[in-house]
Amino acid sequence: MKNPFLVVMYTFLVIVVLPVILTIGIYKDDIFKKEIVQTKITSSINIKVYNTKVDKVEDMDIEEYLYNVVASEMPASFDEEALKAQAIAARSYVFHKIENGGDKIPQHKGAVVCTDHKHCQEYLDTNTLEKLHNEKWMSESWPKIKKSVDDTRGMVLTFDQRTIQPLYHSTSGGKTENSEEVFSSKLPYLRSVESPYEEESPKFRANMKIGKNDFINKFKGVGIILSDNVDEDIQVISRSEGGSVKEIRVGNKVVKGSEVRNILDLNSSDFDIKVDGNFLNIMTKGYGHGVGMSQWGANGMAHKGYKYDEILKHYFKGVSIENKY
Repeated sequence: MKNPFLVVMYTFLVIVVLPVILTIGIYKDDIFKKEIVQTKITSSINIKVYNTKVDKVEDMDIEEYLYNVVASEMPASFDEEALKAQAIAARSYVFHKIENGGDKIPQHKGAVVCTDHKHCQEYLDTNTLEKLHNEKWMSESWPKIKKSVDDTRGMVLTFDQRTIQPLYHSTSGGKTENSEEVFSSKLPYLRSVESPYEEESPKFRANMKIGKNDFINKFKGVGIILSDNVDEDIQVISRSEGGSVKEIRVGNKVVKGSEVRNILDLNSSDFDIKVDGNFLNIMTKGYGHGVGMSQWGANGMAHKGYKYDEILKHYFKGVSIENKY
């Protein structure tokens, strides 16, 4: 007599298992294709951009817009990890505007962002980039820029589940600034941090020599009167944690270091003024407002082996990197 258990197992294999194997064999290509389609990221979003050069609101794919922003904001010669960090910061800037009424700003004329670098991020169209650079740049550097954006597709910086205001600047001069010491808002992710790898920046240190009379006249033009004894008329009262001048006495007025920077057209608010006879030597460290990510610092970190996420989380404290699509 046959073993009943073997009969049951044979019946199960023939009736249940074998049809399943045959079915998978027939349809396996479709099953795998469906899995690829379901996991592949294909979406993006379109945004409205006010092109200030032609006075027109244009509809752009955000990722294509970012190609031109990154190419305009950071040298293509920078390390790929620095370029990726820049791409995520630039994308975060757009989403921060989307989430905080960028289209309500009068200068944007209904768009989320504009192309004026004094108000938003720098944006040069492809034709302008072609004119500024040579053919080698377009064949080698442009693809490198696009790859940095594509490799970080949809990624933004968040804090407490909201997209941050991702401020960045060229060179901090060794240490970044707390946001409230430069701007009005105190933001927890924009804290002063060390930025030690910036020495390659051409703006890391600078010296401006100006005649005493020219110096006096520049302040006279904004209603601040200095005597001929300039040395005694200038006194730094306080500095920020990052090293910039917070308050300085000029003549009989106390003004912000940022005001002096604007009056004298200095690279940054981290400066020292020394009188040398009929001239004044003004030494500055860094270039830009000094808040958030230092671009040259990011490139220096990349050269030291840091990845884009490590760079961003160094300059923006307590942030997460999330995908919007």
